[in-house]
Amino acid sequence: MPATLDVVLRNDTGASQLYAHITGSDGAGLVVLGADGKTPYRPASPGSTLQPLGADCAIAIGPSGSTRTVSVPRMAGARIWFCKRKPLTFFVNPGPALVEPSATNPSDANYYLDWAFCEFTWNTQQLYANISFVDFVSMPVSLRLKTGDGSVKTVRGLPPDGLDQVCARLEAQGRVDGKGWEKLVIRCPASGAALRALSPNAGRVLVPGLLDGYYKAYVDAVWAKYAAEDLTVNTQAAWGDVRGRVGRDGKLAFAGVGSFDKPAAADIFSCSSGPFAAGPGVSAEMLNIGARLAAAFNRSTLLVNAAQPEGEKVGTYYKNAVTNHYSRICHETSVAGRGYAFAYDDVGASNAVDQSGFVNDANPRLLTVGVGKPL
Repeated sequence: MPATLDVVLRNDTGASQLYAHITGSDGAGLVVLGADGKTPYRPASPGSTLQPLGADCAIAIGPSGSTRTVSVPRMAGARIWFCKRKPLTFFVNPGPALVEPSATNPSDANYYLDWAFCEFTWNTQQLYANISFVDFVSMPVSLRLKTGDGSVKTVRGLPPDGLDQVCARLEAQGRVDGKGWEKLVIRCPASGAALRALSPNAGRVLVPGLLDGYYKAYVDAVWAKYAAEDLTVNTQAAWGDVRGRVGRDGKLAFAGVGSFDKPAAADIFSCSSGPFAAGPGVSAEMLNIGARLAAAFNRSTLLVNAAQPEGEKVGTYYKNAVTNHYSRICHETSVAGRGYAFAYDDVGASNAVDQSGFVNDANPRLLTVGVGKPL
């Protein structure tokens, strides 16, 4: 197999210049692609935090309508970052560890820039790439993968006015239930234009206490339901079906596996804290079950479906008044409804339409990433 993969980057943002940065890691550690779009750069570990990257790694794509082809080495946990009109600023901490742009720190050098990213891993098994709304929504990013057998796989992402649509719908939801969804909308101080829409998990960093207690009544109703009947979770793995029931101790217990306390809103939005947290003594099977529970809570389907996730139907997602309205709005706005909107948005019935917005193939030929409008 080839050692590099061609990736076409396309600027359809309307901006006079679009910059890309490609970051990730391989067996030797941190990798950042150079400004030439082909030479890997490996920052040295600095002696203190927040040191300059040490090389020009801003890949200029050109004005709107332009494309540029880059050559990407095998990388894991990688991102292709995009920024309109000027490059992003990255720093390096001891390790070396990359300090990425922050959407939740107003003092970050990149905070008021217009930027976005997609994610990928390219290893000896496959290329896997996805768009992501897990942290925030900003300018549209879309994917088109041409495979070795000539087939084409696509994720079209948001329409050109997708950010404005998402922001308007979040503000409308805030007016409907008074829970503060409008606080997820970040606008440019000078122009008032929408800059990004934060996920609830990210929004809670900027607005402490936002949506605290939001899921309490829903969680209480779920616990009452499964104190009287079994909840079946198909692990979609070697463990098969497991059955849970809320016991007298108030825990949702899966016999021989473990139990879950009631999650708070923060645990549901993050999918990784409270009863869903990893840590010493938490088995892979418990994490698997927790992922399926977290997905069902975000989509608010546990009161209508006791067979998770194989009994799930996409049409029943987000129908409860108490749900992850940010995720609902992202999917309603996206072309074909696809795009990661929370950490376990890839969970679903085996025969269901993918919600997470990924493309993958064992023999990738060409990946095209469009920015500004769907490919």
